[in-house]
Amino acid sequence: MSEVRKPDSGKRQGHTRNARRRSRELALQGLYQWFLNPSDVGEIDAHIRDAPGFDKADRDHYESLLHGSVHHLEDLMHQIQPFIDRPWGELSPVEKAVLVLASHEMNTHSEIPYRVVINEAVELTKTFGGTDAFKFVNGVLDKVAAQARDTEIKAQSNVQSS
Repeated sequence: MSEVRKPDSGKRQGHTRNARRRSRELALQGLYQWFLNPSDVGEIDAHIRDAPGFDKADRDHYESLLHGSVHHLEDLMHQIQPFIDRPWGELSPVEKAVLVLASHEMNTHSEIPYRVVINEAVELTKTFGGTDAFKFVNGVLDKVAAQARDTEIKAQSNVQSS
């Protein structure tokens, strides 16, 4: 006898999306703190985990973003620097944090489409950054994506051409 399945209401997917968004916000806050005062990322992590709303975050994604971004910071900076129009030190801490976080996510989370990563980074920048910083972040991440997700972009381009 076959099992009757109810249509998927999309709640699970929406929950995952919201949990990932929250994990990005929290990782951004941690990375921002780290840029202002480079200390033990474990201390920053412990502080963030005590923040209200942490229970609504995707914990694994948060951990990957925060710790991975700090651990691979030099490589990520080298990946980003060719696409910025001013010295790294002149970027705001929010711009640095968003660019590093999104670049790390593009490099390590291929299950998340690059357009989603860029869109989420732009939204974070609109929320936490300066007035037009989101335009700068969008432009830089488009170029990072062309390098980091070359195969995905070409495949998407081929599908659209068909």
